[in-house]
Amino acid sequence: MSEAQRFKDHHREARVFLSRVITTSVIMAALVAVLVARYYSLQVTHHQDYATRSDRNRVHVQPVPPTRGLIYDRNGELLADNRPSYTLSVIRERVNDMTATVELLRELVDIPQSDLEKFYDQLQQWRRPFEAIPLRYRLTEEEIARLAVNEYRLEGVEVNAQLVRHYPKSDLFAHVLGYVGRISQSDLAKFDEDQYQRYSGTHSIGKTGLENQYEAQLLGEVGSQNVETNARGRVLRVLDRTDPKPGKDLQLHLDSRLQATAVSALDDYRGAVVALDVKTGGVLAAVSMPSFDPNLFVTGISFRDYRSLNQSLDLPLFNRFLQGQYPPGSTTKPVVGLAGLHYDVVDAEHTVRDPGWYRLPGDDRRYRDWKRTGHGLKVDLEQAVVESCDVYYYDLGHRMGVDLIHEFGVQFGLGSRTEVDIPSERSGIWPSREWKRNQRGLPWFPGDNLNLAIGQGYALTTPMQLAQMTATMASRGRRLRPQMVAKVGDQERPVIEEAQMDVAEEDWDYIINAMVGVMHGERGTARRSAYGADYKIAGKTGTAQVVAIPQGEEYDSEALKERQRDHALFVGFAPADDPQIAVAVIVENGESGSGVAAPVARKVFDAYLRGIYPLADPVLGARTP
Repeated sequence: MSEAQRFKDHHREARVFLSRVITTSVIMAALVAVLVARYYSLQVTHHQDYATRSDRNRVHVQPVPPTRGLIYDRNGELLADNRPSYTLSVIRERVNDMTATVELLRELVDIPQSDLEKFYDQLQQWRRPFEAIPLRYRLTEEEIARLAVNEYRLEGVEVNAQLVRHYPKSDLFAHVLGYVGRISQSDLAKFDEDQYQRYSGTHSIGKTGLENQYEAQLLGEVGSQNVETNARGRVLRVLDRTDPKPGKDLQLHLDSRLQATAVSALDDYRGAVVALDVKTGGVLAAVSMPSFDPNLFVTGISFRDYRSLNQSLDLPLFNRFLQGQYPPGSTTKPVVGLAGLHYDVVDAEHTVRDPGWYRLPGDDRRYRDWKRTGHGLKVDLEQAVVESCDVYYYDLGHRMGVDLIHEFGVQFGLGSRTEVDIPSERSGIWPSREWKRNQRGLPWFPGDNLNLAIGQGYALTTPMQLAQMTATMASRGRRLRPQMVAKVGDQERPVIEEAQMDVAEEDWDYIINAMVGVMHGERGTARRSAYGADYKIAGKTGTAQVVAIPQGEEYDSEALKERQRDHALFVGFAPADDPQIAVAVIVENGESGSGVAAPVARKVFDAYLRGIYPLADPVLGARTP
């Protein structure tokens, strides 16, 4: 054989095979050891940890928002309630691509740009994990159906029934009740840790009016529930639940029918009406016109609607009865006259000659009376109140001086907040020497006394202040704090007496009789408004200048723009012999206190004392006298 024969090396192959088996066995043993160790770790060492993590993926704690308290008027009519509404919400922890999800939702339902911006704003805010963020309120049945058909495409999207605030009287109580709105970033910035907890699951908060003032009572206490969810985050069942505590209901002193009467009486005028219960200080009516629909704000007002309200020349968002500051005009003359009697500056026999003007000693300037020909040669205080004689009050202001006028007016609440239980009240101005020095850097001049005596110059009052002043006059010096809310839950709010003036009874009698003469006397400035009344009214009319009229010129309504004309005012109470209700009326640019403002008050008096309400009120329906 030319080539050597090659034979297999069986010993060598056996050694290789054995080494491979041993290596494979070692690797397999090592893998089994790792598997056993891992299994031991999962089932024994870290069993509780992983079981807890699993439960966390499956079980979640959800806040259960409380039901907001309701608001009723004095007769039990519902003014603010909660209505069910289907809300489209998104749980951001369940959404992989928020932008794509939102775009898909916009294809399925109409989502206004304003709602979208509020949604993204809330995404940036701190919220509890897995808490739903509302994107769109008040879904229609058709929209709910479209979302249900596309549920498989909408990971992390929910449609839930929620209670949404509703104001059935619309604009009738807008400035009293205020409104709730979505919790904003500025609201959250004011929250402490406890408030974060209280507002869990709640998306709205009281923004203005009583909704804001009584937020703590209306809100209630949040509850919670443990729920089991599937991999898509859908709730499978509720494991346990702690029920929330609903907010407390409010019952107001206000009367819906009286409120509607005042609104109807103001007609198309801009202005305010406040009516107080003389015995308790309860606010029976509080009107600011024009008004607005608070329901627009509950789930987020559109930019177009807000711009329309905010830019309106009529200022419908402005609360005139609480924030409007107007010169009181002649409505404060009874107070100044009473001060003259109280301080013995004048008496019932004191008279003043009124040629139609008044001049300070050593001064050539003539301070005009509203009546160019004057009121006579011998005008006493009663005639000065009945006919609203400016010259008598010029002389009284000169005699008395600012210090006594200021001191006495303060006792009626002028120049300070009434502290009525509603936010954003302004204080008005009842000036003093110190006030003018601090605010204007000027001394008090003799002519300032004359202007203050007739309710002009620096004096400014709110309609709420005028109503409190009038109620204090009606109760002969007992000043009560005005209150909107009569009862919180089952707890009645007590009457709050702030002062009791020490004035002689004969002085009260004199001034109140003069105010009755304004309404029922032959020369009373408001006698026409009291015609036919079977009860006695005590009142005082007034006008307040909006623009100054140069000395020597007459007021010419036709020459002025409508918004430059005088304001019309009236204050009064009835019945005069047993006062029940005090009313203050301001009609912007109404010009005539007797011809425009007093008739408004008469309708309010008739409604409250005689049950004569509007026959066809659009909110309350037909009423019979």
